[in-house]
Amino acid sequence: MLSRFPLAIALVVASAPLHAMTYTFETGHTQGVIRWNHLGFANPTAHFSLVEGTLDFDPAAIPKSSVAVTIPLAAMSTGVPDLDEDFRSADFFELAKFPTATFKSTKVEMNGQPGRLKVSGDLSLHGITKPVILDVMVNKIGTNPRDKLPTVGFEATATLNRSDFGLGLYVPQVSDKIELHITAEAAEAKGYADHLKARAAAAAAEAAKKD
Repeated sequence: MLSRFPLAIALVVASAPLHAMTYTFETGHTQGVIRWNHLGFANPTAHFSLVEGTLDFDPAAIPKSSVAVTIPLAAMSTGVPDLDEDFRSADFFELAKFPTATFKSTKVEMNGQPGRLKVSGDLSLHGITKPVILDVMVNKIGTNPRDKLPTVGFEATATLNRSDFGLGLYVPQVSDKIELHITAEAAEAKGYADHLKARAAAAAAEAAKKD
């Protein structure tokens, strides 16, 4: 099975360059969902977005890859205003004191299945840092046809115990286990920075015309 992995990556990569590259996560296309069980009756979700970070990724040398991201928890939403307020309070995330979560990889490896990786790292949340393993599927590596930038996309999943991070209120009535699903898109860092500058300049010029 391991011998099939390079072939699977090659098929995903297609015409993309096979060398190490630094990418920046696109905030508009990187987001996550957490899911828990409520009293056995329902499985509510919360969504987070505006994720920032970088990815060093080499399809030809997977173990040399690394990732580091910051998640602004104020952008997390359940769609239920009262529950959002609970999450922001001292009973849960204490956003006034701990406004962000971070993840920094410690190891990236093939997990034995075509197109899949195992990313080990440290998740810092609510003032506590714990090791976490992400099961990652490579969606696509190639050139974005819109901005012409080298781009890579992933899906990542994990199961966490919220009590590990001091967030265990109402366990076991509300499940301790949390399911995490992240979808991520990242563009070549320098080109993406230039793209954002150009877009900002165009917006400023358009605003000046209106004035």
